[in-house]
Amino acid sequence: MCGIVGALSLNRPSINVNYIKPMADKIAHRGPDDAGYLCFHTGARHSKRVSFYQNLTDERYKNIDDMLPTIELSSAQRELHSHDYDLYMGHRRLSILDISYAGHQPMSDLSKNIWIAYNGEIYNFKEIRKELEKSGHRFKSHTDTEVIIYAYIEWGIECIKRFNGMFAFSLYDNFNKKFYLCRDRYGIKPVYYHLSEDKTLIYASEIKSILEYKEYKSEVDKEALLEYFTFQNIFTNKTLHKDIQILEAGHYFEIDLLSKEIEKKQYWDFNFSEPEKIKDEREYIEELDRLFTQAVERQLVADVQVGSYLSGGMDSGSITAIASNHFQKSNDFLKTFTVGFDLSSASGMELSFDERAKSEYMSYKFKTEHYEMVLKSGDMERCMNNFAYHLEEPRVGQSYPNYYAAKLASKFVKVVLSGAGGDELFAGYPWRYYKAVNNDNFEDYIDKYYSFWKRLIPNKDIKNVFSPILKDTKDVWTRDIFANVFNTPVKNQTPEEYINHSLYFEAKTFLHGLLIVDDKLSMAHSLETRVPFLDNDLVEFAQKLPIKYKLFNLNNLVKVNENDIGNKVEKYYQKTSDGKMILRHTMSKYIPEDIHKAIKQGFSSPDQSWFKGESIEFVKAKLLNENANIYEYMDRKAIFKLVNEHLSGKENRRLFIWSLLNFEEWSNIYG
Repeated sequence: MCGIVGALSLNRPSINVNYIKPMADKIAHRGPDDAGYLCFHTGARHSKRVSFYQNLTDERYKNIDDMLPTIELSSAQRELHSHDYDLYMGHRRLSILDISYAGHQPMSDLSKNIWIAYNGEIYNFKEIRKELEKSGHRFKSHTDTEVIIYAYIEWGIECIKRFNGMFAFSLYDNFNKKFYLCRDRYGIKPVYYHLSEDKTLIYASEIKSILEYKEYKSEVDKEALLEYFTFQNIFTNKTLHKDIQILEAGHYFEIDLLSKEIEKKQYWDFNFSEPEKIKDEREYIEELDRLFTQAVERQLVADVQVGSYLSGGMDSGSITAIASNHFQKSNDFLKTFTVGFDLSSASGMELSFDERAKSEYMSYKFKTEHYEMVLKSGDMERCMNNFAYHLEEPRVGQSYPNYYAAKLASKFVKVVLSGAGGDELFAGYPWRYYKAVNNDNFEDYIDKYYSFWKRLIPNKDIKNVFSPILKDTKDVWTRDIFANVFNTPVKNQTPEEYINHSLYFEAKTFLHGLLIVDDKLSMAHSLETRVPFLDNDLVEFAQKLPIKYKLFNLNNLVKVNENDIGNKVEKYYQKTSDGKMILRHTMSKYIPEDIHKAIKQGFSSPDQSWFKGESIEFVKAKLLNENANIYEYMDRKAIFKLVNEHLSGKENRRLFIWSLLNFEEWSNIYG
């Protein structure tokens, strides 16, 4: 797990080498163990096609990379400024596999013509390596990075379809003068890019590195802002930084340096559908058990300590059960981590938000080495600046507890397992699918489902809220943005097929947002997060699992306002006992009955109470301040009205207030 940065100039004489070290330094938190800088004169713009490069490390890592000159040396600087380099690949390393010098990046093949800067983990790299060795390839390290290089040499860029893992990498093929920028199937690892009018591509694992390339001028993307405050997420590939996009999951760029052609290609997509032949439920349970166990054990591969988050829920509990059993076979103990909440000022449904008791019980049962942290109302205020800096733009959910969870885990391990993906694959949010039944046609379904996902601002208030930027966003139709996520069917659909559309939508949008949040907040603490539910074999199985084994009560699906998540969801489950049914049955052999039969409880703090209680002065100072940055884009009177409705107890607008606080803090840093 690492961070990558880089630049490629197709038209200009040279990239600006003054920015290469600052770009990498900006994400030092992603890779505190090593640094590498590769500047390449590819020869693509010269008739003789002569190429050469300079490969450098950092002075602070000289003891690791003793064969490389350091970028601080005056001789290295003279070389950098004496030639027209058109390609830069930079890397910051968090050592997980083969922590020796052999894992240094950017890494090349033996000919020094294929180069890669890579962030991620390929869990099936040993199997691929054996296959490559049979074809005659030889390896000098024990890394998955080197396996990617020789997989590319053997199979071309199509090799990415073989990778079971998470990744974002840039790869340069000097033989064919081709450059690739790739992202994994599900979007676990992010990579951002800016493509200038003169065809200079600047890319990085985090936006802040692109901002260090000072020829890019930062500006707020007002269309993306409207999109975020409609969905509390961004469904397109936009970011709040204008002209900086995120490479979509399951996509890669292929750039021909000779023809200067730039192609973005999709190599994978989710495909939830009913199987042609439905098996017996027992067969599905046995296969799910095998695949889930295999997925967890695959993701335990590391040369450093691995731990697991452990909430009071089934997903993290199931992962912990499998992982702890694996550890005990080698007379070791899995480290587990839980964040709880001080509920002394909470009320009503929020009194169930602290799940430490369930976590402690599972830790006892699974014999883990357990660590906890308790958050109070002031902890949100204390972390907001660091939180917004590392997240780089508001995204889905009230996620500052995740920041503290990663901070806790990073004190003890370098790798942590997360339960993300279980709900999206196995239908863990039954109340969200109520719009998926009883539709006249697909457009009717889109209209109903769109109305549910407009999460933050009531329809009647949208124009008033965004009146300062209406002129700049007049061409934004959020209903079209929503509809464009889907692959439109060619015939009328059954309720099961509509629910599969909903699962597709959530995997592409909600899950994607969660994965971005998890990556940024864990890497802020130099921590790698792994997600066993997003194992390729397990995902393929889950996509073809009949809906009747995920949801039993299609006719009882009802609406729940996610601002009020808690007691209404509890009543829903008491009525239906629905959601993730086959996963519950399968995991019943591993986790206690009161856990696998428990209601769905999101990882959420009691902010409804805190915002109008202990944190009320903080909310007022940030949002009811007439000089707040948000009022460059939003109407002050409209915001005051909506915020005061929450503070007075008239409405629950916890998600909206959190989003405003997040955007205000973001504006102070990046706006």
